[in-house]
Amino acid sequence: MDKSKRLFLIKSKRSFRRRLPPIQPGDRIDYKNISLISRFISEHGKILSRRVNRLTLKQQRLITIAIKQARILSSLPFLNNDKLFEKRESAIRTRGRLKKKKKEDYSSIEFKFQSKRK
Repeated sequence: MDKSKRLFLIKSKRSFRRRLPPIQPGDRIDYKNISLISRFISEHGKILSRRVNRLTLKQQRLITIAIKQARILSSLPFLNNDKLFEKRESAIRTRGRLKKKKKEDYSSIEFKFQSKRK
């Protein structure tokens, strides 16, 4: 036997571990069940895809409808801007610091320029 054939046989005998489905048979997919619905939403507030969620087509449709209903009834936010808001605040703070430094630099240049004129 060639080495390549032996490696192929070894690789094909690997056992894989099955994950539990994310929705148990007893779980109701409903807009009121926010603990269940929130598992299928990303950090930014987007609905995750079927591949990521490991759901069936019917379950994904029901989850999507439930999320949209919960958003309309304001049980869930449309966007999760907590992290974006923090980034914007830090950017505004750094911009303010830079502007202050530039103003100080300009004032020193103007002072030097005025002293040369006299």
